[in-house]
Amino acid sequence: MIKPSGKYASAEDRWAGLGPYYAMFPADFANQVVARYSKIGDTVLDPFAGRGTALFSSVRAGRKALGIEVNPVGWIYSKTKLNPAPREEVFTRITDVEAQASTYRRRAKALPEFFHWCFSLEVRSFLLCARSVLNWRDNDVDRTAMAFLLTHLHGKSTDSLSNQMRQTKAMSPQYAIDWWQKRRLNPPQVSPVRFFEKKMAWRYAKGVPRPSKNTIVLGDSTSLLAEFHGKLGQSGLSKPTLMLTSPPYLGITDYHYDQWIRLWLLGGPPTDRRTPTHFKGKHQGKFANSDVYATLLKDVFEGSAQLLRKDAVVYVRTDWREPTVSLTRNALKSAFPSHALRRVNQPLSGTTQTRLFGHYAPRLGEVDFILTPASV
Repeated sequence: MIKPSGKYASAEDRWAGLGPYYAMFPADFANQVVARYSKIGDTVLDPFAGRGTALFSSVRAGRKALGIEVNPVGWIYSKTKLNPAPREEVFTRITDVEAQASTYRRRAKALPEFFHWCFSLEVRSFLLCARSVLNWRDNDVDRTAMAFLLTHLHGKSTDSLSNQMRQTKAMSPQYAIDWWQKRRLNPPQVSPVRFFEKKMAWRYAKGVPRPSKNTIVLGDSTSLLAEFHGKLGQSGLSKPTLMLTSPPYLGITDYHYDQWIRLWLLGGPPTDRRTPTHFKGKHQGKFANSDVYATLLKDVFEGSAQLLRKDAVVYVRTDWREPTVSLTRNALKSAFPSHALRRVNQPLSGTTQTRLFGHYAPRLGEVDFILTPASV
């Protein structure tokens, strides 16, 4: 019997890429760091979890994972990859949503103009129903269903529910309307149930990732890290021996603005023709103020230091630009004064968040700070 081979030969391979999201770690990079700096059974911490790449690399390598993410979109992706619900239950839930969607047609017709250009009436009704009935915060089946909806909410018109659009970044409403009108592009006529039946068939074809001990929490690390002190054992976790993370970069992007359509599906407000409106808290903007950014790093790194084992390794990837790199280095040295700090420059030829948002300087790349106990 020939064993399957190729890029998506295992359940872990198929679930690793769930959820389009800017600035995620390359999976190979996370795999290498986890393998080098932790052992099987160790716990790995990521206080800026994003869509959970570091956490997923940890559990697939036999480690345990603890993560915190402030953006609901990233949290849903992370939580679902680590703990997907059974396929049959998820598909039944999506079928239930479509069965109720006709009762939302009137509200679908009343949505702002952007939504009429972006989605067909059938899809708008389905999305409004999903927005109303899916309990993604507390129910594994509903959260997994929502993860599929978010993943394919917008993108190529042949591979999503929307008119032609970027998949990772939602454009501003008026820009998108003008672009579609100029090209005479209309939203695709999609049956959500048939669409997601095919998407789920591929994702679940090799099963689901092996069960693991993991905790991924939705919220702000500046306040949540303290809640884990003395409580890790209740989750089956030990004190982390590795922190692998990448904080948001100063002044690069606003993750909530870039995800405004997905956040609308999660209960955020609709938008007018020009500017997306979205819900966000203290640490959910663009981080344009260097003092606020420095305080964020200080609070999170010091909170992490209290949670980590004394001999833990700290691995942080950040931007090469100033003042981001200096602020990150200073916050790490303050939080881990007994650790030796090493800087490794990482020039990258591929797409990084720095390039995505308009910075094309020759030094394009990122910086890794690796902190180890002085005795190591």
